[in-house]
Amino acid sequence: MRVLIVEDELLLADSIAEGLRRYSIAVDVCYDGGEALERVAVHSYDVVVLDRDLPTVHGDEVCAAIVDAGGETRVLMLTSAADVTDRIEGLNLGADDYLTKPFVFAELVARVHALARRARPALPPVLEAAGLVLDLPRHQASRDGRFLPLSPKEFAVLEVLMRADGTVVSAEQLLEKAWDEHTDPFTNTVRVTVMTLRRKLGSPPVIETVAGAGYRLAAAPA
Repeated sequence: MRVLIVEDELLLADSIAEGLRRYSIAVDVCYDGGEALERVAVHSYDVVVLDRDLPTVHGDEVCAAIVDAGGETRVLMLTSAADVTDRIEGLNLGADDYLTKPFVFAELVARVHALARRARPALPPVLEAAGLVLDLPRHQASRDGRFLPLSPKEFAVLEVLMRADGTVVSAEQLLEKAWDEHTDPFTNTVRVTVMTLRRKLGSPPVIETVAGAGYRLAAAPA
């Protein structure tokens, strides 16, 4: 999952990003509406966590631009206003969900995950394939009942591969979904992460390399 945080309170924005990264979510951060418009034009985000009262370009305009683009990006709008009229206005602009500050972080995480499931064909919160079980809400992974001590990036890569349901995922697609924008596109971090993930998954190998194309999850043996 890839999320964009748009919040002009720097400490709040950075703390949200840090917390979401602990859940193996790739997070980009910007602090004003103008920069947000530039980011959503370049990257495909599953969820945008959007403060309504932004400098440069108001959050309402950012929300409208995301909706008008017609993609699958979902918008979770944040506001300091508790008035129900304010929330209704935000939802009428096309926001998919609304959260009033101050909020409990666990609730924000749950709402982000729920919106991300709506940003793609519906999938259960627990993914299963080839003996692997990926419990997204609990952030736990296992294979044939054996707990897998995965790092956040290994967990994220495995989630992308399991969601692909056996289709090939390129290194570029893994970078887009599992890493943030500061990652060097020419780095070998994808190859290294896949290598360590394979080692933790154990035998028989479950991640296949497709020469010149990328990686895919092998089908379970008959």
